[in-house]
Amino acid sequence: MSNLEREAVPALCGGRGFVVAEPVRELLSPRKVRLGESTEVRRLLPNLGRRMVGAWCFVDHYGPDDIADEPGMQVPPHPHMGLQTVSWLHQGEVLHRDSLGSVQTVRPYELGLITSGRAISHSEESPRPHARLLHGAQLWVALPDGDRHTEPHFEHHAELPTVTAPGLTATVILGSLDGAASPGTTYSPLVGADLSLTSGADVRLPLDPDFEYAVLAMSGEAHVDGVPVLPGSMLYLGCGRTELPLRAASDAAVMLLGGEPFAEELVMWWNFIGRSQEDVAQAREDWMNGSRFGEVHGYDGDRLPAPQLPPVPLKPRGRVR
Repeated sequence: MSNLEREAVPALCGGRGFVVAEPVRELLSPRKVRLGESTEVRRLLPNLGRRMVGAWCFVDHYGPDDIADEPGMQVPPHPHMGLQTVSWLHQGEVLHRDSLGSVQTVRPYELGLITSGRAISHSEESPRPHARLLHGAQLWVALPDGDRHTEPHFEHHAELPTVTAPGLTATVILGSLDGAASPGTTYSPLVGADLSLTSGADVRLPLDPDFEYAVLAMSGEAHVDGVPVLPGSMLYLGCGRTELPLRAASDAAVMLLGGEPFAEELVMWWNFIGRSQEDVAQAREDWMNGSRFGEVHGYDGDRLPAPQLPPVPLKPRGRVR
């Protein structure tokens, strides 16, 4: 999914200077952003207070939206560079097309994973016809410097491993959790998992103390380490945890995001991640002149133009503002 804001603001991310080296409970509120005509998302990362969780650098939560009489998601062809995108659905379907020729409908609890590497473009839309409800999350993972120029590729994994405990089913989206490993390709130590909790569940999930973590609430009423987390909000948890207490007052679902703190400093602007002003300026020029990012065939509409670069220089800095 794209950042469709017409006046894109640079996010200066990365570095370990602001990683919280101990367990914390920092509740992050979302910012509402309009995507197209009928989809509004709640943006949790980048956030005014926190820019990254491990290599996770962008998190949008959307829905549940009733799109029975609406076009649903309509994201025109747009570029990516230096990152991976993760499409994750609880309800509905998203039709993916990209400049490699991939055409794939992603359905609930299936992994749609783009590794943009040096350059890719893609579109996303609700199929016609489509399901009544649309609910999911779109996430980005920053690629380390040694992998950010890799050849682009798309993966679709309909079957993912699970970890179970009384009242809990954890689907491993990326990385590994409690011995279960996702088939999705990763380039840094991280984990992404969808945690489904039944009403009355009271469990403790094993964690890696070297990772930093956050939990995105998707639905229901869940308490994470004693903190109630409402759908569309995110609780940052810091590092140093060996387990995570979870309770559910109703059937609930949350996403666990974590990883080794990302040491490199980044410039994230619009749909590009680079290491300098020159990186993103060149990417914008290449997209606007039709080179490098390829062409998406089959989408009924024009591709998305890039916004203007800000008038001030972009410099890579730390993880929080």
